[in-house]
Amino acid sequence: MRKRESFNSRWGFILACIGSAVGMGNIWMFPTRVSLYGGGAFLIPYFIFVILIGFTGVISEMSFGRATRSGPIDAFGIACESRGHRKAGEALGWIPVLGALAMAIGYTVVMGWILKYTIGTFTGAVLAPADIDGFAGAFGSMASSFGNNFWQTAALVICMIILMFGVGSGIEKANKIMMPVFFVLFIILDIYVAFQPGAVDGYHYIFRVDPKALSDPVTWIFALGQAFFSLSVAGNGTLIYGSYLPDTEDVPASAARVAFFDTIAAMLAALVIIPAMATTGAQLDQGGPGLLFIYLPHLIKAMPGGRIIAIIFFAAVFLAGMSSLMNLYEAPIATIQEKTGLGRKASCLVIAAIGIVVSMLIQGIVSDWMDVLSIYICPLGAGLAGIMFFWVLGKKYVEKQVNTGREKPFTGLFFPICKYIYIPICFLVLILGIALGGIG
Repeated sequence: MRKRESFNSRWGFILACIGSAVGMGNIWMFPTRVSLYGGGAFLIPYFIFVILIGFTGVISEMSFGRATRSGPIDAFGIACESRGHRKAGEALGWIPVLGALAMAIGYTVVMGWILKYTIGTFTGAVLAPADIDGFAGAFGSMASSFGNNFWQTAALVICMIILMFGVGSGIEKANKIMMPVFFVLFIILDIYVAFQPGAVDGYHYIFRVDPKALSDPVTWIFALGQAFFSLSVAGNGTLIYGSYLPDTEDVPASAARVAFFDTIAAMLAALVIIPAMATTGAQLDQGGPGLLFIYLPHLIKAMPGGRIIAIIFFAAVFLAGMSSLMNLYEAPIATIQEKTGLGRKASCLVIAAIGIVVSMLIQGIVSDWMDVLSIYICPLGAGLAGIMFFWVLGKKYVEKQVNTGREKPFTGLFFPICKYIYIPICFLVLILGIALGGIG
């Protein structure tokens, strides 16, 4: 039996998990929602939900993965084996695995855009358009069907080369470089923006508390969605990273660090983007790709030293995106290894071939592709993982696994909160996503 890979250090694992959580949601969605839903009025429920989901979902998926030393398919199978239904459990385990692969394929398209813009900041192409219509046209051309084949393939190749080196020598070493650099670059941008005229209005906008927004259920719903998807609980990536952990690791402490730094990353992005918009009097009501590839480049072009700022910004965004892409591809790659016996490099090549072909075909519909996955598959995968861990395996098993590696037992409230609050929240996110067309 092949020896299972593992992370080489505690901080290597934590940085990899932070990398999986820090992604486009932190950069192109969080600042917009802070702006739209009352600044501090959004931050208050957001922080509450980050604590709740970090305390429950992140810990449980890490612990479940470590306990079973496997990906979602075998983890779900092991859980159901205790009830004599291993095959049924394995069948359900395919949902988060295929969800991770599909999400990774969609993310590959986005990473192709980001890589093209990152290189374009050095050549000057990104800031070349004369007006907002020019920026919109450039993005529209790139985001059309088969409009960005080269850069999309290049982004996937970079990701797979890192993954071929494995967990300790690939994922861990890459994140040990990428995540510190990401934070440093965004801190540089924060300092720069702070000295721009009018930035103080942006800070007031971020930290104001609008009582009407705070009492509006919609604010709480979208704060829940933002926290849920930002922390990457979906029964796949966090679970598979947990499977590479040694028994000496204190999982609750690691989960707390991941939630903390993910929140810091989101706040760093908001403290750049919202004050920057305020310096021009622009209203931040545009989220998603349009913010990142149209409105922000147009804004950056007008700022002093715009080209340098663009280079720093898109380099940081590329690092955040690549770390998330590696996490998404890891679950299907590990599954190929576990189910076929193929080596690491061969498994990467199989998944890369699927990724290249399908990502090419969905370039023109990637937004709808990602919406379906975030609405249906991610919360369903998280909910199923929670059911397997808490309802099927039970309290004694859960408490043993969560307390492994800890000097003191974790709080006894963990099990009932997860079983009776967190799991229903997963399905609430699913229902609300369907009803509102997505909340993540």
